[in-house]
Amino acid sequence: MAGGRLLLRALGAAGLLALSACVSLAPETRLPPPPVADAWPADTDTATVRALHDLDWAHYFQDPDMRRLIGLALEHNRDLRLAVLRVREAEAAYRIQRADLAPSVGAQGSIERSRVPGDLTLTGQPQIQSQHQASIGLTGWEIDLWGRIRNLKDAALDDWLATDAARQAVQVALVRQVADSVLALRELDQRAFLADEAVRNRRQSLDIFQQRKAVGSSSELELTQVRTLLIQAESLQAQLKQERAAAAHALTLLAGTDPGIAPTRGIDLAATRLARLEPGLPSEVLLARPDIRAAEHQLRSAHARIGAARAAFLPRIALTSGFGTASAELDGLFGDGSKAWTFAPVIEVPIFTAGRLRANLDVAEVRRDMAVATYEKSIQTAFREVADALSARQGLAGQMEIQARMARTQAERADLAQLRYDSGAAPYLEVLDAKRDLLTAQQQLVQVRRAWLSSQVALYAALGGGAGQAPDAAAPAAGRPASIPHPDP
Repeated sequence: MAGGRLLLRALGAAGLLALSACVSLAPETRLPPPPVADAWPADTDTATVRALHDLDWAHYFQDPDMRRLIGLALEHNRDLRLAVLRVREAEAAYRIQRADLAPSVGAQGSIERSRVPGDLTLTGQPQIQSQHQASIGLTGWEIDLWGRIRNLKDAALDDWLATDAARQAVQVALVRQVADSVLALRELDQRAFLADEAVRNRRQSLDIFQQRKAVGSSSELELTQVRTLLIQAESLQAQLKQERAAAAHALTLLAGTDPGIAPTRGIDLAATRLARLEPGLPSEVLLARPDIRAAEHQLRSAHARIGAARAAFLPRIALTSGFGTASAELDGLFGDGSKAWTFAPVIEVPIFTAGRLRANLDVAEVRRDMAVATYEKSIQTAFREVADALSARQGLAGQMEIQARMARTQAERADLAQLRYDSGAAPYLEVLDAKRDLLTAQQQLVQVRRAWLSSQVALYAALGGGAGQAPDAAAPAAGRPASIPHPDP
């Protein structure tokens, strides 16, 4: 019993020593100042009001069909599913690393029988020996004097948080891609509608000119010119049909299932409404972007790993102990006098490692510097993406107004050219040019309108895409990120 009490006192002292150990050799994490300007470029023409980066996609995108397709993609998209699984993998890795802080307690029992030949015994007779043993104890518990295990645990936690932020970035990118794909389909459907109208009108014109040619009131040249107009429209019609099919296939891949895409020729792009977003100050964007939060957690993880690499230079103490009972006979295993215990502390001091520890520390410091560069580049990338989206929104709005005037002017020109031809004041070549330019102007107007809407979606994603509510702000204290959805089985 005295041995057992000694073991318990030793384990208690080791536990108190481990609990009192609060040394950490990790350098303090200091985020570098943002390597960008304090305001957006002057050509963006934006106000510095609070950004709507906390606007959920279901509120920002008001179109029911667009929201339905985004919901399908969030549920079935395989890239997002892989991102969710990576978060679960990082969570498990963190729990494994955290378990190293606690002692591992194991129980074991053994029965050993052996025969000793007579020439090895004192009596000269062979003997059969038995040993029965049962014990419970610690199995190689390292006392974390220098914070090595705690730093590895903190690094695993930040890796987990970075992975969750990366999942949010994948989700924001997916929402943007689906919204853009829907806009692309509507653009192609509207352009195809204009092309179909042109084909129908030009076929009617071809029929008229064929009849006029038959009665001698029209020349072969004019008939050829009308047929040229029709062929051009039919070529555009076939091209748009192929592009529409490819866009539908891309949207199906994003949705991860059959989205049931119906033609939307009756939906004018001009009817698509998106809330106006203002970026606010650059510092607000830094809080909203999940990719920047991921880079910050990776930087914190790199600092923690430096602490673990530094601690590897110092002595390590590990405890192995056991307390139980042993006997030569099974019925005496728990009898008086069968108590047995072991206590085996091990102190390991690195003396010569051929530079391995120094190289490990150098690797950790270089990776820290790489994490700093990645963090700074993420900020610069975010600044550029927001500035580009703001410039595109402003520039495309002006182009859209100009292109609308161009389409109206070309429509007037086509009407006037037709009147001049009907009155005999102009050749049909003038009508040919006017109608060809009108169709081109109409197509370009639809394209510019879609590009302007896409710039709105790009701005929404650049501002964080609704992921700016700092979902993992309380995670370090709680030990886990905010809600992490599980993928469908």
